[in-house]
Amino acid sequence: MAESLFWIYLVNAILIVNHEIDSAYWREWDLFRLQGGITGFLLVHFPILFLIFFGMIEVFKNTLAGLLFSLLLSLAGIFAFVIHIFFIRKGRREFNTPVSLFILSATLMVSVIQLVVTMKLLYS
Repeated sequence: MAESLFWIYLVNAILIVNHEIDSAYWREWDLFRLQGGITGFLLVHFPILFLIFFGMIEVFKNTLAGLLFSLLLSLAGIFAFVIHIFFIRKGRREFNTPVSLFILSATLMVSVIQLVVTMKLLYS
C-alpha cells in the first residue's frame, strides 16, 4: 500500500501544481485579496512547491514524515475544491471553465483516496 500511496501522491501533486498554474491565470491573489500581486504569488509558491516535492520524497522513502506530508497534501486538495466551489456558488467567474472544474474535481477525488490510504497506513 505504501507504493500505491507514492503514485497517488504524485498524481495529486500534479493536479495541485496544475491548479496553481490555473490560479495564476485567474489572478487568485485578487480572489483572496492577497497583497503583492503576481510577485507575492510566485514568491509564496517557492516554499509551497518545495514542501510538495520534499513530501513526495518522504512518501517514497515510506517515512512517518511522508505520511504526514501526504495527510497535509490530501487535506489541501480537499480545501482547494471546497473554497473554490464556495466562490463559484457566490457568483465568482474564476475557475468556472471546464478544465478548471475538471482539475478541481479530480483533485477532490484523488485527495479523498489519498486521505483514506494515508489514514490506513498511519493506523496500521
